[in-house]
Amino acid sequence: MWYAEKNKIMLHDTTIISLGGSLIVPHEINREFLINFKKLISKNLRHNRRFFIITGGGMTARNYQKAAESVGSLTRDDLDWLGIHSTRLNAHLIRTVFRREAHKRIITNPKEHKEPFNEKIMVAAGWRPGFSTDYIAVCLARKYGVKTIVNMSNIDYAFDRDPRVHSDAKIIKNISWREFRKIVGNKWDPGLNLPFDPVASRLAEKLKLKVIILNGNNLRNLDKCLKGNGFKGTVVED
Repeated sequence: MWYAEKNKIMLHDTTIISLGGSLIVPHEINREFLINFKKLISKNLRHNRRFFIITGGGMTARNYQKAAESVGSLTRDDLDWLGIHSTRLNAHLIRTVFRREAHKRIITNPKEHKEPFNEKIMVAAGWRPGFSTDYIAVCLARKYGVKTIVNMSNIDYAFDRDPRVHSDAKIIKNISWREFRKIVGNKWDPGLNLPFDPVASRLAEKLKLKVIILNGNNLRNLDKCLKGNGFKGTVVED
């Protein structure tokens, strides 16, 4: 739960959604996805659900990074900032899509004071170099007392090893944080292709959070997940 400080409203059924940028901008802005995502979230809002939505950068970030690299020599921070501002552009897009339901300000620093709000949706984006949006999601869970994060990516399940390299990789449906962290390791790097950031995983374990990893392209499955009914995905919890 979290409290809207102005009127002391307690919000119970709250979920954090980490919305992969590849879902918003796979190549161009995916209008069909946005339309259907809005319908699904709006339906859940009518059932007294509350959401934090944290956006990734997607193809927007990669296009800017590639263009910049082709012109001149860049530092790692340069590339990170391009990615961060891409997440913020996507966040403004999502906030605009939900303009009637969302708080007017986007969270860009999860360590600032609690933002007082009464709306049903709060949108967040990237913070600074060295921190993934997975980490932002976990920080917000800690700050506002939310216990569940749904990580919407482009995979149905997490695997015990990279399935692109290992043909015998096995899907994971349920796993403890201890075992999951053995798979993802301890160090985060923007170039890593992992289902959940290792640094974020370490903090999530400490906070005893539940993280659900699923394919965000399957919105019917997301609906099942939000209802807790036989969804397809990986659940990480202790």
